[in-house]
Amino acid sequence: MSKALVIAEKPSVAQDIVRALTPVVGKFDKHDEYFENDSYVVTSAVGHLVEIKAPEEFDVKRGKWSFSNLPVIPPHFELNPIDKSKGRLNAIVKLIKRKDVTEIINACDAGREGELIFRLIVQYATPAKGGLSKGIRRLWLQSMTPQAIRDGFDKLRSDEQMQPLASAARCRSEADWLVGINGTRAMTAFNSRDGGFFLTTVGRVQTPTLSIVVEREEKIRKFVSRDYWEVRATFAAQAGLYDAKWFNPKWKKSEDDPELRADRLWTAREAEAIADAVRHQTGKVTEESKPSSQSSPLLYDLTSLQREANSRFGFSAKTTLSLAQALYEKHKVLTYPRTDSRALPEDYVAVAKQTMEMLVDDEATRLYAPHAKKALTEGYVKPNKRVFDNTKVSDHFAIIPTLQPPKSLTEAEQKLYDMVVKRFLAVFFPAAEYMITTRITVVQHQGQEHSFQTNGKVLVKPGWLAVYGKEAQEDDATLVPVQAGETVRNEEVNANALKTRPPARYSEATLLSAMEGAGKLIDDDELREAMQEKGLGTPATRAAIIEGLILEKYLVREGRELIPTAKAFQLMTLLRGLGVEDLTKPELTGNWEYQLSQMERGRLSREAFMNEIAAMTERIVQKAKEYDRDTIPGDYATLKTPCPKCSGVVKENYRRFSCAGPKGDDGGCGFSISKIPGARSFELHEVEQFLRDKRIGPLEGFRSKAGWPFTAELKLVYDEELGNYKLEFDFGEDARKEAEAGEAVDFSGQESLGACPKCHASVFEHGTSYVCEKSVGPHATCDFKSGKIILQQPVTREQMGKLLKEGRTDLLDNFVSARTRRKFKAFLKWDAKEGKVVFEFEPRAPRAPAKKVAAKKAAAKP
Repeated sequence: MSKALVIAEKPSVAQDIVRALTPVVGKFDKHDEYFENDSYVVTSAVGHLVEIKAPEEFDVKRGKWSFSNLPVIPPHFELNPIDKSKGRLNAIVKLIKRKDVTEIINACDAGREGELIFRLIVQYATPAKGGLSKGIRRLWLQSMTPQAIRDGFDKLRSDEQMQPLASAARCRSEADWLVGINGTRAMTAFNSRDGGFFLTTVGRVQTPTLSIVVEREEKIRKFVSRDYWEVRATFAAQAGLYDAKWFNPKWKKSEDDPELRADRLWTAREAEAIADAVRHQTGKVTEESKPSSQSSPLLYDLTSLQREANSRFGFSAKTTLSLAQALYEKHKVLTYPRTDSRALPEDYVAVAKQTMEMLVDDEATRLYAPHAKKALTEGYVKPNKRVFDNTKVSDHFAIIPTLQPPKSLTEAEQKLYDMVVKRFLAVFFPAAEYMITTRITVVQHQGQEHSFQTNGKVLVKPGWLAVYGKEAQEDDATLVPVQAGETVRNEEVNANALKTRPPARYSEATLLSAMEGAGKLIDDDELREAMQEKGLGTPATRAAIIEGLILEKYLVREGRELIPTAKAFQLMTLLRGLGVEDLTKPELTGNWEYQLSQMERGRLSREAFMNEIAAMTERIVQKAKEYDRDTIPGDYATLKTPCPKCSGVVKENYRRFSCAGPKGDDGGCGFSISKIPGARSFELHEVEQFLRDKRIGPLEGFRSKAGWPFTAELKLVYDEELGNYKLEFDFGEDARKEAEAGEAVDFSGQESLGACPKCHASVFEHGTSYVCEKSVGPHATCDFKSGKIILQQPVTREQMGKLLKEGRTDLLDNFVSARTRRKFKAFLKWDAKEGKVVFEFEPRAPRAPAKKVAAKKAAAKP
């Protein structure tokens, strides 16, 4: 008997399909990787199972990237299995090749990415020239109710209908590969011309995202703060006191100077004059009150969830995605999180009611029960285009709670679950109703009128805000009442001196918003419209893009701020200087989205699009090959620290910091150092310190000529033969030789980190290590020593102090194995028995029958 193989994108969807089909086609038998009955075999991927690889002749290993191997434009794109999913891929391939399977139904998510996942699996399974001889049809679902699934099987689309979408999906994937591989290798080759390996990654989404952060930082650096004044007053009415702020009622917004405001004064003299004029004077009051309403925010998509979790709890986008994924996969209490939709399908009204009933009835959700019960009894859950709208549902619908009540959630998981449940409840509640009052107090003095404004906002009906309790209440105090035309008296007035502030740095929350709304930055109407709903990246990839920029040392996190590094500025300078700055702009994505949407409508061929991408790739590589690296134009810095040789001015260019002579007239003494020693860019504050102290470090992030990372100090050494200073790496040899020579070390200027675990003397910093004071000098009696950086993991003074005081550090998560080059997490612990600092790993979860797992130990090399 012939059967149809149904391939879903996720196991949960495969289970939903089986549940929906069982009443119609009979019971399914469950196997390890699939379900089967007389008519269907139902299986699933787990997202992407294969990826594009370069054919062997184009696969240039890292450390050997050079212009002679570029551009890489393969005649065809071969595929590689993704390691972690090989088992699932092999299982699906076996099912595809079964003789009784005569048709394959693509049940992957309804969108471009779902189409790509399916097409690549089929391509990998049938690499022979004849290709796939079995029929293909498409299940297109925007709702996952059983009836919607059954209706979808009644209306399967033909393979011919899906070819335009399949072509667009492949083109997007292959174009990203071409631009990313060639752009990265070309910029790396350019920056590595002087030797070494300076990895310089670029990408269609990564680089414009970085450009957004760099442009904001450039504005911050160029910002010049201005002094301004505000005049604030307190007035006494019959019913009590109220505060007000001076404003100019005739003020009009200026396009030329966005810092101008109706309530700002630009000289102390003006501000003091107004304050003096109204002090202890009387004024007349007019007041206008009007009702206002505010609807609940829409349901969460992934980006809005990440944004709010970052603002409220400081969760990174990656952390929020990981928590949401656990709530979906492990606990099964949230719907699929990797969505860009904030609405539900129109046939989900009944599902929403069932979810409300679960929140009412289950003990684990009793905190939400009163609001869920009210939503049901008051009839709030009903068809509503703000919530239920098929036109606003893409591959997936909004994130909402499932019918599964929560059990054993971690604190962080509970916080995220609370956010989703409260938003789900709130979106059905009525709008919050306010009474907004604007009060104007006018004081007349010597023929002049001085106006002061007071705003009040009173919550009349909480509506959806009741779901959040006090959490979301407005904090404006209720104004004391005044009579119409009442005369009030000024009790106090002050002219407050303030300064304008630069734009705020991006946090992950605001950067996610900028990525989502990047289409607004595009001037071209067609491109902006094409990108309007997409932005830069997808909800599923934006967290990985930000983490990738941090991993590649383009951005650093400081608290909640994301700050671009010198490497980021250098990349922007290079791309602008080479004339390939389209790689830095969201217009590139906008142009692609426009063309891919045309392809999906059958108005553009796959060949035409890919020919254009190949031409763009060749142009990027050719520009990098042609350009002289010494003449890349840019906005370069002049250092504050003088030249160590002649005390002249040191200036930056694309590659180096060089002496420009006594007045910066480019007639310097010849002093010059690389901006990127060991393939690591100097930050400006680092090079200032380096020239001043002639030593810095230890610093991490250097790379050898073969591309391996290492850590070292840098020192500036005068070379008699050269007659000039030169930069050298110091791997701690000076401190070691000093100790071997028996020279005494003076620690009197340092603060001790704690007591030595061996001899109880004091531990201090020394070279690249933390050492016992009795381990150096002519009368050394102790040998305690531990590195400041261990397997690329910096060990801060605070962590070493904790180890000395409590016996171990916090869990550190950036160790890199010397053998496998993989990152791992561990505690550093003092082992008295072995007499050294060792690794201690987190205990593994016990297996049944439960047994305690002893902590592993391994020697930690300094």
